[in-house]
Amino acid sequence: MKTLFIIRHAKSSWAEPHQSDFERPLNERGKKDAPIMASRLHQKINSIDYILCSSALRTKQTGDFFSKEFNLENDSIEYVDKLYHAPATVIFSVVEKLNDKLDSVALICHNPGITEFVNSLCNKVHIDNMPTCAIFAVQIKNDSWKDFESAEKEFLFIDYPKKN
Repeated sequence: MKTLFIIRHAKSSWAEPHQSDFERPLNERGKKDAPIMASRLHQKINSIDYILCSSALRTKQTGDFFSKEFNLENDSIEYVDKLYHAPATVIFSVVEKLNDKLDSVALICHNPGITEFVNSLCNKVHIDNMPTCAIFAVQIKNDSWKDFESAEKEFLFIDYPKKN
């Protein structure tokens, strides 16, 4: 079985209007929400094997909170340039290249692609907009990530900072 935790980066700052989108950091709310959401995920599951993360600053910072919570080593985090504002098709291609030794992976990236991606996974659940720092979890019974797109997926949960 393979489990994918799809995470939208935490809330980012717009304080510097001339700063490139790629270099925008987390704002104070993002810095507060990310460790809370990492802890909430850890309360649901024991471990994650790996983090795939867009190379944008706000996703890296979000990923740092999750890697710290799960005590992951640096070689368990991969920054992927093409995940920056990637559409669902690109996200599928990145996931399907994962090493089959990995059973649980957190994927951290951006809207609108992340909302498109989660909506393509399960017929039972539709999300109008993945909130910042939301976690959407699915599982496949297959043993290979290369089958992820075509595999039957089981929706596990969605969680986000303002959910009670």
